[in-house]
Order: sequence, then C-alpha cells, then structure tokens
Amino acid sequence: MALVALVAGARLGRRLSGPGLGRGHWTAAGRSRSRREAAEAEAEVPVVQYVGERAARADRVFVWGFSFSGALGVPSFVVPSSGPGPRAGARPRRRIQPVPYRLELDQKISSAACGYGFTLLSSKTADVTKVWGMGLNKDSQLGFHRSRKDKMRGYEYVLEPSPVSLPLDRPQETRVLQVSCGRAHSLVLTDREGVFSMGNNSYGQCGRKVVENEIYSESHRVHRMQDFDGQVVQVACGQDHSLFLTDKGEVYSCGWGADGQTGLGHYNITSSPTKLGGDLAGVNVIQVATYGDCCLAVSADGGLFGWGNSEYLQLASVTDSTQVNVPRCLHFSGVGKVRQAACGGTGCAVLNGEGHVFVWGYGILGKGPNLVESAVPEMIPPTLFGLTEFNPEIQVSRIRCGLSHFAALTSDDAWGACGRGMWRGPHGDLGRVWLTQGMVTLQESSLHLLFYFFKTGSHCVTQPGVQWCNHGSLQPPPPRPK
Repeated sequence: MALVALVAGARLGRRLSGPGLGRGHWTAAGRSRSRREAAEAEAEVPVVQYVGERAARADRVFVWGFSFSGALGVPSFVVPSSGPGPRAGARPRRRIQPVPYRLELDQKISSAACGYGFTLLSSKTADVTKVWGMGLNKDSQLGFHRSRKDKMRGYEYVLEPSPVSLPLDRPQETRVLQVSCGRAHSLVLTDREGVFSMGNNSYGQCGRKVVENEIYSESHRVHRMQDFDGQVVQVACGQDHSLFLTDKGEVYSCGWGADGQTGLGHYNITSSPTKLGGDLAGVNVIQVATYGDCCLAVSADGGLFGWGNSEYLQLASVTDSTQVNVPRCLHFSGVGKVRQAACGGTGCAVLNGEGHVFVWGYGILGKGPNLVESAVPEMIPPTLFGLTEFNPEIQVSRIRCGLSHFAALTSDDAWGACGRGMWRGPHGDLGRVWLTQGMVTLQESSLHLLFYFFKTGSHCVTQPGVQWCNHGSLQPPPPRPK
C-alpha cells in the first residue's frame, strides 16, 4: 500500500506541476496565457479542501462525482460564475468533482441518500425543516420547490440544498430517522409519523394507488404510509420498488415486481406495502439491502436471504431461474454469521462478524481481473483493507454499494485518529474509506484514483456516521413495459 501511495503521489505531482494544469498564467515558454486558457486550466485542477491537525472536530458532509444534475449541491459547479480579483471572468463549469468536497451546511446531518441525479439529506433536529434536497426534480422526488419567477411553477432542478416540506402533524416533536432514494422516488422515515414518499409512482413504489397518466412534474403530493404491523425502523429504495423493515423484524415491499423484487410470490405491480413470506416467515430480520432489482435481508442470527433479479448469479446458489419472487435462504459455506449486506445492480457483498468482506455476482468485484463473476461469495483479502502485522486489529466495519461499485469503511481508532485526508469523524474515529476500483480494492490514498472509480457512477455523499449512499448511471432510464 505504501508503494501504491508513493506511485500515486508521484503521478499526482506530475499532473499538478505539468503544463496545462497549474494555476499560474505563464506557459513553459514564458508567454502569457489568455484569461480563457487560465480559467480552463484552473477548472481542471481538482478542488481539495484540507483540514489542519488542530482543527476542531465537527460533523461534515462531503460530496463528489457528477455535478451537472445539481445533485452535489454546489451551484458554482453547474452555473458559470465570475471570479474575484484581476482574473475575474466566467469560470467554466465543473462537470466532475473527482475528490470529496465539503458541503457548506449549518445543520447537523444524520442521514444522506443518493438517487439518479438527486440527493436527500436529513437531520434529527426539532426544527420544522428536517430534510433538504438537491439535484434532479422532474418527478418531484425532492418535493415541490417554488420558482422565484413564477409562484405557480416549481423547479425541475435544485442546485443547492433546499428545504423539503413534509406534512407533519407534530413537526417540533417528530424526528426524521432516515432517507432513501430510488430511480425517481424518495422515502423519508420518521420516528412518530410513519414513512413519507415522494416522486414517481408509476409502479406503486410510493405505496399508493397508481393513477393512470398522473403528472409527477411540479407535484405537491407527499404520501404518508402508516399501515404497518409495527414501527418501521429502516427503509430501502430499489430502482422502482421499496422495502420496509419493522421493529418486529418483518419486511414489507411495494412497487415494480417484474423481476420478483417485491418478494410477494408474483411478478406484478404492488401499490401498497405488503408483508413478505417465503423463507422469511417467522424470521427476525435486522437489515434489508437493495439498489437495483435484487434484494438481500440479514437475520438476527446471521442468516442471509435473497430475492429478485438473478441474471448476474446473485441467487444462483439456490436456483437456476433469473427471477426469484419469494425470499430464499442463501446457505453459503465459509462465510460465517452475516452482519451486514450490500446489494447493487449486478453484484452483492456481505460483511461477517469477523470483519471480513465477501463478494459475488458479476462485474468489478474487487479481487482482481480473474474474478469477473461468481455464484458463491469470494472473500476479499483483509490485507487489501489495511490488515498487517503492525495493524492486526484492522477490520471493516461497514459496507455500501452503488449500482456498479462498492465501498468499505474501517473504523479502528489507530486508523481514524491519524487524520489522513479529509474524512474525519466527530471524534476522529471515522477511519479510512476503501474503494473497489478497476479490478482490485484500493485505499483512498491518491486523488486521481477517486476519479476513475466514480466514472462508473453518478455522484456520492458521505458524512460522519457513516451513511454511504451512491447511485449509478445518469443515463435516462428506459421505460419499463406495462
């Protein structure tokens, strides 16, 4: 890892010192640059925000990735602005922010989620405003944001974190616990008033009746779901379906079911949250995971269950079918008790009780070019996450994924307290973030590695805690058949 960091640092140094990437106004031949050339060169330099060793610890939100949808919440990345001083002039837009950029927020954010070109942030505050949205809003997945020019119209793009109104009965008592985002819909979980849904409901993913030819743009509609047997403690959005976990350990679902992702024994649309059965009947579930059209659930005793799309071998261990419409228990040998699961578009990952990460499915799984697909979990060597004889206690504590990439977090104090880079928790114990990029798992040790990693996705958000939420391609989704 030290060698990787040194090589990456050397490359980065050459990039920053080479012609065309510096911040000066002089070429190698000593001739003066034009203002336009200088501005373009400056725009290409990664924006890096450093934190001093004596800086006060504070909760921060960092964003990076594709910015033109507004999902990063930084207007200057999207709209050309004029710079101060003698070099004033239109600055080119920043299409890609390749390294984490600190988002300026006054609120303490407790949950974050990324959809297809949009982002939701939430706080457990007692203030009236508890949720903020930014990015694409063509299906009102961020709620209604009134236009300043026409009070009767709403914005389809929101370029900075803006309040999302919720129809709360007791706004000063109710707390928002979690947000989750799908392709074009959003879920907001509260502690007292159930779950709220916004955005596209073409397949019932918002938990309400599908209205033929409903117009979702500039909609004021926010739906409340409370008809659960128990209190919902976690929500998870797939592309066009939704999962709900209650305090009784039961799982509910609604939305698009053509791949079996609702797990209700059929392949139809379901417009109201319905309890799952199958192998989950009587099982105490503690976590659900979905992002594409495949779903995983973790039980209290460390068991793993799956349903939905299996075109990429996600569920090939129990069936040859490419669609599974009821939860099935996945009996994987050698994995041990599962503590956490992550389920992307074509690949899956689990974290066991010993802090080991296992991956399977199809695509870039993190074990090198020889592992492109697997029907059974393959363990990523712990050394790739920093385990050495000098750091024998290093373990992965959390895993997250997007449609086509994974991320893991180590939280050992010996790592987090060193303060390398920009990610640092409220007590200096956030640890280090590891990314599966290219074909192997790499430490976040150089700036350009992040760029190549997130070329496969849209954007990412992280905050101390840590809530990893990343989504995939920003290409317009193809219409699904009725």
